[in-house]
Amino acid sequence: MEITQASIVVVAAVAVLAPILADLTPRVRVPIVVAEVALGVIVGPEVLGLAEVDDFIDALSVYGLAFLFFLAGMEIDFARIGGRPTELGFAGWWLSFALGLAISFTLWALGAITAPVLVGLAVTTTALGTLMPILRDAGVLGRRFGDYLVAAGAAGEFLPVVAVSVILAVESGEPARTALLLVFAVIAAAIGVVAVRSRPARVVRLVRTTMGTSGQLAVRLALLLIVGLVVLAAELDLDVILGAFVAGIVVGIVIRDTDARAFEAKLDAVGFGFLIPIFFIATGMEYDLDALLSDPIDVVLVPAFAALFLLCRGAPALLLYRRDLPRDERPPLALFSAAALPLVIAITEIGTETGAMDEREAVALVSAGMLSVLVFPILGLNRLRRRGPD
Repeated sequence: MEITQASIVVVAAVAVLAPILADLTPRVRVPIVVAEVALGVIVGPEVLGLAEVDDFIDALSVYGLAFLFFLAGMEIDFARIGGRPTELGFAGWWLSFALGLAISFTLWALGAITAPVLVGLAVTTTALGTLMPILRDAGVLGRRFGDYLVAAGAAGEFLPVVAVSVILAVESGEPARTALLLVFAVIAAAIGVVAVRSRPARVVRLVRTTMGTSGQLAVRLALLLIVGLVVLAAELDLDVILGAFVAGIVVGIVIRDTDARAFEAKLDAVGFGFLIPIFFIATGMEYDLDALLSDPIDVVLVPAFAALFLLCRGAPALLLYRRDLPRDERPPLALFSAAALPLVIAITEIGTETGAMDEREAVALVSAGMLSVLVFPILGLNRLRRRGPD
């Protein structure tokens, strides 16, 4: 119990320290999530040993990851990104997937990696949930460039989650598990239809009257939805990220075209003020630094994987958007699209738990994800700032 209490205090202190440190370099702003992961590594067992991930912190971390994707799903406005942005986003992901598999199987044939399918999938992901607070703070959301970026990021988060579920179903020898995706989709769609069409007057009144009181019915309903869909996804042997992402989309559809700024602010407070930092700090605390440094080849894999992120996710941005975005906006789109971390963590955890991926390979992939989230958004924002306002 003492270890749990001490670790919680350390995690809370790191969560406070991270935004302060991230703001120390105003000319080159470090994303807060990178500061959280880096500080997690420092206070974790690999460096100072001040804290460790116990069962309680691990449970909070899982819901921090879920809340990250829940808020990312809420940000997706299908009315804005529908049509051309969505078409390009999905087409770009399939091109990324083809590139990722081709390169990964080449590396596998050369003996450089052990899990070509999972690596090929990991390099096609986009950390939309991680990018959202960065993009929001920079004023990118709501602009035409932001619409195309959100659509590309949504494809880079949703499609890999579905692909992971299908791959696991096939590799497990139980193809029937793939059908559970359809079951989950039907249930999620039904929840969305009911939420949009069914608005009992009493519930609507309570939502409005309790928004500023201790009742907070709107927030409690949102939390019930996210917990329910996350548990449903877990019960169907699907990734909890899928449940959280769909829950966010459902809530986003319900509150669209309403004055929900106070409600969104409360959810941001719960997510970015409490649960989400725990996920990133715990990720740093569980980071196996010794496994990475034990072999020089593994260290070389880190920049190599980061370059793969940029190639596989950046190439579609440079090739497919030539008629839709100006030349100086396509490199920032490529850089933002190539930032990947949460799904990389999830994919590597699946790989190591099933024995399909070597532990050192997984650590190198996560390290590359951390590097991409640190470097690529900074470079992308600098390119956008040089370009000027929309």
